[in-house]
Amino acid sequence: MTNLIHMEFMQRAFLAGMMLAPLLATLGSFMTLRKMSFFADGIAHASLLGIALALICGATPFLGAIIVGVVFGLVVFFLERYARLASDAVVGVIFTAGMALGIILISLQPGYQPDLISFLFGNILSITWANIWTIFGVSVTILLTIFVFFRHFILIALNDDMAWTSGVNTKRLDALFYIMLSLTVVLGVKLLGVVLVSALLIIPSITAKIVAHSFYTYVSFASMCAFVAFVVGLIGSYYLDLPSGASIVMVAVGIFVMTFFGKVIISGKRVAV
Repeated sequence: MTNLIHMEFMQRAFLAGMMLAPLLATLGSFMTLRKMSFFADGIAHASLLGIALALICGATPFLGAIIVGVVFGLVVFFLERYARLASDAVVGVIFTAGMALGIILISLQPGYQPDLISFLFGNILSITWANIWTIFGVSVTILLTIFVFFRHFILIALNDDMAWTSGVNTKRLDALFYIMLSLTVVLGVKLLGVVLVSALLIIPSITAKIVAHSFYTYVSFASMCAFVAFVVGLIGSYYLDLPSGASIVMVAVGIFVMTFFGKVIISGKRVAV
């Protein structure tokens, strides 16, 4: 274990995960309440277009994914708000269009694209110090924003109309939430890949929902679950020579299963998730 900590690539991996795992779980808690799980999948897959454009322009794929992810998030927000289209329909169109165009553009590029593989399936061990600073800056900004508007975000998640009648600027805070969620999803793609990123948004939050009795404990327990899943999954993937992203997700699933059946056994009742 001591040797593991002294490896620079593992230090970067731990730093990235310790910042991202709680952030994903925190936003995932709000996202689950708002029934936006499909949104995370859509943004993750649409970010493939940003990766493709960055590869074509010779830019950093990570930066391209962030920019396109935020743009797609805002497009979904405006179409939902002003075109009165169903959320799942809007995300479905964005999801398929962004991913399809990204695949077409990447197919036009000659040779093997290692960055694409890491974005699809996750490769936390390839995270650079530049990525760490980006993740740190974005994470601190988002967590501070959530802290400042915490009660407003809770009210909007529970009842948008009630929030509006209470004087909350729901349109502005909704747009802000979509931007924050898009950024977090794209950052999580670097950690877990396009295929698995939504898992760390959803699984810790539904695990916390089983045992939490207030929204504060709900968010706190979700963050703790994500943190434990990350640490155990990353260490396990190193020693067992397994993919890091998949290992982290499977640990999160294991925590959910143990929490679910533990609650059933203790309470003797059906558990709502």
